[in-house]
Amino acid sequence: MELRDYLRILHRNWILLLSLTVLGGAGAYGLSLLQTPSYEATTQLYVSVRTDTSGVSELAQGTNFARQAVASFVDVVDSAVVLDRVIDDLNLNLTPQALAKSINASTPVNSVVISITTTNSDPELAAAIANSVGSNFADVVVNQLAKPEGDSPSLVRIETIEPALVPTSPSTPRIPLNVGLGILVGLAAGLGIAVLRTVLDTRIHSLHDIQSATDKPVLGGIAFDPEAKKRPLIVHADPRNPRAESFRSLRTNLQFVDVDGDSRMFVISSAGPAEGKSTTAANLAIALAETGARVALVDGDLRLPRVAEYMGLEGSVGLTDVLIGRAELVDVLQQWGTGRLFVLPSGQTPPNPSEMLGSQAMQRTLEALSKAFDYVIIDAPPLLLVTDAAVVSRFASGVILIAASGSTKRPNFAAAVDRLDAIGSRLFGVIVTMLPAKGPDSTGYGSYAYASAGNNKELSRDEPRSRRARRERGAEDE
Repeated sequence: MELRDYLRILHRNWILLLSLTVLGGAGAYGLSLLQTPSYEATTQLYVSVRTDTSGVSELAQGTNFARQAVASFVDVVDSAVVLDRVIDDLNLNLTPQALAKSINASTPVNSVVISITTTNSDPELAAAIANSVGSNFADVVVNQLAKPEGDSPSLVRIETIEPALVPTSPSTPRIPLNVGLGILVGLAAGLGIAVLRTVLDTRIHSLHDIQSATDKPVLGGIAFDPEAKKRPLIVHADPRNPRAESFRSLRTNLQFVDVDGDSRMFVISSAGPAEGKSTTAANLAIALAETGARVALVDGDLRLPRVAEYMGLEGSVGLTDVLIGRAELVDVLQQWGTGRLFVLPSGQTPPNPSEMLGSQAMQRTLEALSKAFDYVIIDAPPLLLVTDAAVVSRFASGVILIAASGSTKRPNFAAAVDRLDAIGSRLFGVIVTMLPAKGPDSTGYGSYAYASAGNNKELSRDEPRSRRARRERGAEDE
């Protein structure tokens, strides 16, 4: 994975990452508040050995003996003989075994200093226990364990060099540390879930995903527009809109597509439904007509036609009437606006769409359109649902495949490409629709500042038989 792939993961899952990070920190803070505060108090004792002389060798021997003895003395600190005295001194309602759990004795390597630390929920009691353990431990060692026979004084001396003080702040819970760890745990969990979601997510999200899935060129990307249902023909309704510029960029790329012969007839299809193929076909046709080219937009989706509705035209008579010989092509072609765009609606829904689209009549109709127009754009049904698009693609220059960001799945996209390869249809490229306007998956147009003059104007009077109500329904369903 490249750096931009990780950036995409962070961008797509930033809400999850932020939520789990905050939840981890808040959870750690809440648990810390529920814990009973615990205080630690520490006293330090110095162990030495008496010598009768002050010679250097005798002092060294005494120090070495003390170091060796300290390792054994540490085990005496929490012994019953010491803790029984502490319990009696402080009148504690504890057993030596229970008290021993709150006491820790340690000494550094090659040191004659013993540190005794006690833990208790009462800071004053923690200091009292530590000091009592220290004094009683010293008395037990000096006067019992290390006392020679007779009345001779003990050679071992144990002195308190640092008494235990009453702690002013609890040792646990360490709220800042706990919150920090909670944040790290939450962030790590969020990253793990984000990566797992990305691995398990088979949907196409960006132009980069298409480039990774196929060697076919990406002709363009169209940003998602929440107002698309109200303005499906964005190239006409708001020419300076960034989304309209995306269609013009697509138009430019399509003009440089290398086709066999003079015919420039393109089938617009997708792997599945609701991926934006119909709005793409309509806007692309308008954008091509803006250049002065003669363009024919054919609604080849005989099962769920949408072109006439989007264009504001009467669609009850059209392609099916031509195919069954009930009407002439010139009689059902409808000019859109005052430009050079003509629309061939689907007509009535037939009982056998695939057979009609694969008929010789369909081939003759498309040949006639190819001779009369510079571009022929055919809106066809999804490839994986029915065979209609594959059938009609045999008569065209090739296919342009639509993939919707966040909707089209990679296996379905690959299956659509394989179906075209199986029948020998040429795939000119891919258009990714519904891309986010911002972020690493965006088209890039969202950052441009176009001064759109006259947004949401009334439709042109030259648009034939337009129906705003028709154009406001289901713009991105196909």
